[in-house]
Formats: sequence, C-alpha cells, structure tokens
Amino acid sequence: MKSNELLLATEYLEKEKRIPREVLVDAIEAALITAYKKNYESARNVRVELNLDSGTFHVIARKEVVEEVFDDREEIDLSTALVKNPAYEIGDIYEEDVTPKDFGRVGAQAAKQAVMQRLRDAEREILYEEFIDKENDIVTGVIDRVDHRYVYVNLGRTEAVLSEAERSPNETYLPNERIKVYVNKVEQTTKGPQIFVSRSHPGLLKRLFEQEVPEIFEGTVEVKSVAREAGDRSKISVYAENNDVDAVGACVGAKGARVEAVVEELGGEKIDIVQWDADPKVFVRNALSPSQVVDVIVDEENQSTTVIVPDYQLSLAIGKRGQNARLAAKLTGWKIDIKSESDAKALGLDQPQPKVEEVVEDEEIVDEEVNETTVAENVNEDIIELEDETEEK
Repeated sequence: MKSNELLLATEYLEKEKRIPREVLVDAIEAALITAYKKNYESARNVRVELNLDSGTFHVIARKEVVEEVFDDREEIDLSTALVKNPAYEIGDIYEEDVTPKDFGRVGAQAAKQAVMQRLRDAEREILYEEFIDKENDIVTGVIDRVDHRYVYVNLGRTEAVLSEAERSPNETYLPNERIKVYVNKVEQTTKGPQIFVSRSHPGLLKRLFEQEVPEIFEGTVEVKSVAREAGDRSKISVYAENNDVDAVGACVGAKGARVEAVVEELGGEKIDIVQWDADPKVFVRNALSPSQVVDVIVDEENQSTTVIVPDYQLSLAIGKRGQNARLAAKLTGWKIDIKSESDAKALGLDQPQPKVEEVVEDEEIVDEEVNETTVAENVNEDIIELEDETEEK
C-alpha cells in the first residue's frame, strides 16, 4: 500500500462514487484489522491508526492492565505497563504498536478484498438512500433492454425494472428511448437497491401535473385526488384556497398547453380536470363531467349517492363500459348509482322527501283547502235553493 496509490484510490472513490471520506477510512481500517487478526495471534483487541495523506498505518494492541495475566493477548500486568507510563492503574487500557514488519505484504490481498467489499456495501447504502428519497416521485432514465418480464431502465448509477403489470397498455418500449417513470418501491438487497417503477400508477399523473403547472408546485393549487385507467382515461380533481385562483384553468393552461403536455407524455391518454368541492353533491356532479346532472341524492351513512341525469345523457354519464361512472367513484370516494330522469320518476326519486315540519305545514294547508271547499259548496247549495224558490213563486 503505497501512499500515492492509496491517496489516488480514495480520491477517485470519494469523487466518482460519492463515498464520504469517513466511510472510506472506516472501511480501510476494518479491512486492516481483519487482515491482522487472520494472520497474527499476538493480540485480539486491536485498532488501526490510518493516515490517508501519508498512506501510513499502525496496528495498535489494546490490553487491560491487571495484577495477574491469564491471557497475554488481551491483558498486561501492572508492572510492565508502569515501565511505559507510571500513570497506569489496574483496569486501564494499555496501548502498544504491534504492526508486524511484513504485515503489508502478508495482508495486502486480504485487506484489498475486505476494502472492496466494504466499499461496495457503502456504495449500495448510498444508492439506497438516494433512491428511497425518490419513492413516490418521477425519475427520468433510458430504456436499456426489454425481455418477457421487465423493461430495464438505466437511471445512471443503477437500474430500475418496469414490470408488465405496471406498463401502460397504449405504449411500446424500445431500447435507447428516454422515459419518465414513477418510483413505486425501493428495496435494499445484497446486490444493491432494487427499484420498481411504473407507467400506470395514478401518482405519475399527479407528478406530471406538478412539473407542468407552477401553481401546483408552489402550493397555490392542490391536487385532491386522482383516478386513472392507464392508457385510456383519467380524472383529476383540483382545488385552490384562494377564490381568485381558477384551479381548473391553471391546470389546463393557455389554449390547453399544460394539459396537452401531460397528455402527450402519457401517449394520448384522455384527462378530465374537475373542481374539487367539500360538498359531495357538488363534487360528484363535477366528477361525472362531461355529462349533465339533474340532481344528486346523498346517503351519508352508506357513503353512496344516487345521481339523476337527463335520459339522453345516461350513456354519457355511465361512459363506455361504465368507465366514466367508475372513474368518478374512484375520484370522489363515493359509490355512484346513476338513474335517468324517467327511471327516477318511476321510482319516486325525482321528488325530495319533505321534512317533518313541512309535513305538518302541508296538513294545515290541506285542512284549510278542505274548509274553503266545504264553505264554497254550502254557498252554492244556498244559491241553488234560492233559485228554486224564485221559480216556484
């Protein structure tokens, strides 16, 4: 281990591999201790003093000061220790340089292997820490290769895998093609971090809007929920606390530029942007866009709604293969049962149920109407009788 070679190696690993200097020092010291213990039996408890700048190191034996020695590899008697330093007392740790003259030659290969292993471990840990922070975020890579199981995406210092289940049905994946992927999960393995990515996850849509819409990135506009059927159609609900901010308009952009950029990235996937609302009646109505809604009946207890739409809008509200209703339900978190106006009337759903107070008032109105009708009938009878008497005369 020449000093210049050690310095060059550590500088390269520190700069190119981004491994901190202290990690390198710990790895080399641990490797030297391992090599020493493997080839020498003069001491069990040792530490290494390493000077990276000079490339020198020393093996220091650590022994406990005792009155009577039972194992000279771990203990030293008080009288011997006092020769070196009169301040030693029973129980102190005595340190002595025990670096063998041929240690560099004997332990070089073993030390090198141990150092490389520790460095690989450190690099894997750094990679893991780097990508665990990117979980639930977007990264850009280049497709390396494709097989029957995975699309392998080169992320620079490591590789991610895109499984068939996480692909978008309307996309093809070709080698050397740049691609944006959503990091689903990062796992630490003995071979390094395993990164699982997706092109079909709803989070990809949300992150793409964050990149395209400054108001979302800044927090002025908030993405409340996303419902997605990858490659076909998606819905996203947005909200702005400031009433002067048009949340939907911000996401659409001038002449639709912002939403079109997201659509293009997702290979032509259709996207509905709707206004979020705390009132489920309003939110469900918005979520069923582009269909018109006559009324929304909410069942809070069962977290469900019955939506009444014009007869000619029924198929639009339900959507192809039920897609529009299904996405609206995912977006709002409410069950949605869609009825046409004619079906609603047949089932008596077109008239809201009156409250108890309203029923009482209605009964009073009915009583008044009955009384007025009775009076009118009595008056009519009196008139008829009077006319009869006049004719007789």
